[in-house]
Amino acid sequence: MADPEKGTAPEEETVSEEEMEDEEEGGERKELVDKLMKDPQVLAALQTKLRRFLGTPSGYISSLPPVVKRRIKALKKLQLQYTEMEADFYKEVHALEVKYDKMHQKLYEKRGKIVTASHEPTDEEADYPSDDEDEKDLSKEMEEKAKIDEKTEDSKVHDMDENTKGIPEFWLTIFKNVDLLAEMVQDYDEPILKHLTDIQLKFHDEPMGFTLEFQFTENEHFTNKVLTKYYEMKCVPDKEDPFSFEGPEIFKCKGCSIDWKKGKNVTVKTIKKKQKHKSRGAVRTITKTVQNDSFFNFFNPPPVPEDPNEEMDEDTQALLTADFEIGHYIRERIVPRAVLFYTGEALDDEDFEEEEGEEGEEGDEEDEEDDPDYDPSKDPKGGKGQQPAECKQQ
Repeated sequence: MADPEKGTAPEEETVSEEEMEDEEEGGERKELVDKLMKDPQVLAALQTKLRRFLGTPSGYISSLPPVVKRRIKALKKLQLQYTEMEADFYKEVHALEVKYDKMHQKLYEKRGKIVTASHEPTDEEADYPSDDEDEKDLSKEMEEKAKIDEKTEDSKVHDMDENTKGIPEFWLTIFKNVDLLAEMVQDYDEPILKHLTDIQLKFHDEPMGFTLEFQFTENEHFTNKVLTKYYEMKCVPDKEDPFSFEGPEIFKCKGCSIDWKKGKNVTVKTIKKKQKHKSRGAVRTITKTVQNDSFFNFFNPPPVPEDPNEEMDEDTQALLTADFEIGHYIRERIVPRAVLFYTGEALDDEDFEEEEGEEGEEGDEEDEEDDPDYDPSKDPKGGKGQQPAECKQQ
């Protein structure tokens, strides 16, 4: 718009097409980076690469006078002594776990009996306040109505009633609640896992480790009553890199053979392939057995090389790393807190997905504007006082 007095247009900032394209590309790159940084697999890979640079000499240490280097060596010797003491500490902790595990077994045994209907809890054993119960006594009429409504609702979802014995599908429900396990369970695994009645944990002293025992009732897929997974741990600093020691770690595992009934092995599938003869042109069909995705592959892990200096290929290493993580999670969290995973109380926040359209989006902004104590400058979502959200590492 021209200035009527001066007859000239005010100066305007001009942006070239190249600058606009660069700005758009920069915005797209930033958006892509933001998405990638929220991907746990990308973060894990990035952290692995960054570890290679941790402790990389900068030249500062090598430039120090000999007398100072000598003192640093003394400090490293003290650090090594601390690391060795730390290893002894963890060994004693494991011995304490073994001691208390013997006491825990009595509780696990009672839990198993209640789940499988071998024992019906007494009023005293079931005297636990539920979070969703009203502390005030309900009138007889309201109490009866609540029972009827509860029975109707439950029967729609669970097909359970007052005649139901034990807690059906207790462990299958846990598996489906925990993302780490749910990803392993296929639809054709579920009928088998309905027969899983207990997972028992047994600690070992020498060598340090533990065994997971999966107990099954009779089923049409295999004849085993118990499937086992053995894990061996080491609690000794590496001679080549002692300061990398962070406590006991799983380094070996062993599964068990599953005695599948004929035609019931869900861990393999048969595929048909057509082959054409090179010269005659004749075509034949061959059948080939290949591995099938299944939770029960958990009992057939890849072998760990006996020689610690022998390198594993990346695929085997990735499979074992995932296997060790699952074994540790079952031992450390699921077995001790099974009922809380069944009810969902033990699930991590990241196990829940936010649904679109939930409260806390547009509606919240209106509420904030109506709030007399609302200060836009302190709003993390906008305004001059905007602050970055806190970054939490798991």
